[in-house]
Amino acid sequence: PYNFGVTFTKYGKMFGYMPFFGFQAGLFYTKEGYQFEYNEEKEYTYKLEGAEKAVMEVVELPLLAHLHLDFWKMKIIAEIGCYAGYRLSIERFPGKTGNVIPEIQYSFLETDNRFDYGIKGGAGLGFVFDPVEFHIMLNYKHALSSLYEPDHYSQYYYRFAYPMNFVLSAGIHVQLTKRTGKTNAQL
Repeated sequence: PYNFGVTFTKYGKMFGYMPFFGFQAGLFYTKEGYQFEYNEEKEYTYKLEGAEKAVMEVVELPLLAHLHLDFWKMKIIAEIGCYAGYRLSIERFPGKTGNVIPEIQYSFLETDNRFDYGIKGGAGLGFVFDPVEFHIMLNYKHALSSLYEPDHYSQYYYRFAYPMNFVLSAGIHVQLTKRTGKTNAQL
């Protein structure tokens, strides 16, 4: 999977005197999916619509609260917030024992949820070379919307699938305005 995006971070002071906060909004294009593990005890791999694995292309809009602690030419970063996303396409793979119907291999079903939303947070390290910064981040994303309608197999037995993943990313951040503040801690 890959993750490509553009973010905008607005730094500010919380309560007028704590200069460590900001908000971050972005637009990401990513691939994510699922793959079921082989159960050696039962000699079986669970399948969904005949697929043991699926890969989806997703557009995501995160909105995060951003905390940064600056020192020397570095910064420690933490962020938490929410995101909304939309699944653009899907490809289902049959694996060793699966059998995907050709009509649904590259298309969503009526019972699939294409809209995605959830919580997102992370931590990282930034290196400051005015006016450019290099950030390395580890983010965790947990969906609050199921991949499909819970009653799509049976109206009596519900099944839920809430995706989650970790994303390790590196990025270049360009300062659009001059950094302001009286001390390094305020920058």
